Amino acid sequence: MSILQVEKIVNDLGKLVGSEKVITDKDILKEDLIDNVGYRRYEIFKNQYVAPMPICVVKPDNENEVSKILSYLNENRINCVPKTGRSSSTGGGEPGDDMTVIIDGSGMNQIIKFDEENMLITVGCGTPIEYIENYCNKKGYTTGHIPQSFPVAQIGGLIATRSIGQFSTLYGGIEDLVIGLKAVLPNGEIIKIKNVPRRSAGPDIRHLIIGSEGALAFITEATLKIFKFDEKNRWMNAYAVKDMDTGLKILQEIMTNGYKPAVARLHDEIEASWDYSKFVKSDESILLFIVDGLEDIVEVTRKAIDNIARKAGARDVGSKPVEIWLNHRFDCNNTMLDNEDLRNDCCADTLEVAANWTEIGLLYKNVCNRIAEENFPGLVRFSGHSSHSYLNGTNIYFMFSFKGDNDIDKTREKYFRLIGLIIDETLRLGGSISHHHGIGKFRVPWIRDEHGSSYILLEKIKDAIDPNKIMNKGTLFAE
Repeated sequence: MSILQVEKIVNDLGKLVGSEKVITDKDILKEDLIDNVGYRRYEIFKNQYVAPMPICVVKPDNENEVSKILSYLNENRINCVPKTGRSSSTGGGEPGDDMTVIIDGSGMNQIIKFDEENMLITVGCGTPIEYIENYCNKKGYTTGHIPQSFPVAQIGGLIATRSIGQFSTLYGGIEDLVIGLKAVLPNGEIIKIKNVPRRSAGPDIRHLIIGSEGALAFITEATLKIFKFDEKNRWMNAYAVKDMDTGLKILQEIMTNGYKPAVARLHDEIEASWDYSKFVKSDESILLFIVDGLEDIVEVTRKAIDNIARKAGARDVGSKPVEIWLNHRFDCNNTMLDNEDLRNDCCADTLEVAANWTEIGLLYKNVCNRIAEENFPGLVRFSGHSSHSYLNGTNIYFMFSFKGDNDIDKTREKYFRLIGLIIDETLRLGGSISHHHGIGKFRVPWIRDEHGSSYILLEKIKDAIDPNKIMNKGTLFAE
């Protein structure tokens, strides 16, 4: 793209929403580019970041300005990337090419309505989830949505990536919490999905937007459930178990019997040895539980979990491990670009997958075995934990680091070889390649395999809603 073309786009957008809302400063653009994919963090640390540079960042104040921006970009076939909190970890926030405009909705950050009678809160897309949660807590409520990115995430991005919260076993994922929303389509049309407790009027069109990763629409407003909340009724406890299989069986029995702890986490022996070594033996895994709710519900759930755990041979190690987890669960937000792995010249990341109870234990074992058998070069650590369980199954959140290379291309090749191994084994066993981080740009090579014969529906939805393909090129949809 020529300098004259770029200048025209910048000037045209300035006329639409005000030149002060169109950012072209290179340092600011570089900051806005940052995505938390592991190999990108490594590139930044090595001062070799190679993502395309956008034309500009535009910061609208309201949905009408978003509408004007998208109408213009659509008419001129210019790619855009919708953004809010910049906590993406799958490359979805990066420009698809150097002819891209980033639309930053973080300025749309107001609480629009707090509806205590109907147990709802309506907020702008750029409202930080931490602010929303604190606002609700002061009134005796919770959103139930506390993702690991809690200190930095904003609600628009959480909805767009189909986020999960650390208390999801009780409250559900973001898809269970969003009652209604407003969004702007690629052609500038503003749509509203009304707030009702349930509907049976055809497919639930909320789910065209929830999880769309900015590839179908720009979310401007959302209405969420809220829940009564009183932390004084909380019960916390941890149990050492002999291995992951035992822990998974305990989780399965808890969930299939209908109990709903707020937190139910199972860390393998490697992770147990990092943070909980005082409480477990060298070859033991560890289970962490938190139960919230009314006093009588907490008591019934507590007794059931304790009985199930003890029956399976688990050893009670008290509440201290859970307290440690609570105190450090957000630490990674402060160390994404300055952590021990990077200082040790390592590329580190996570990859979360999900499967049914019949497959999840085998999936964990097979992945670990393949990593060992293939003698992955420079591997420093590899581990896994379950953090979100359901009636039908659970997730495994794999964590890894490996020695990087001064040749960034080689580091990236090693990265994709490792995650490809996890994804291939997940697909082979019928699991999902993304439990809650979304697809973004770095998992999109496997999107057709993820959906199989149903992928055609995604393609047709994209063709119908975004025929000019201006929304977040390369994200979610295979090219």
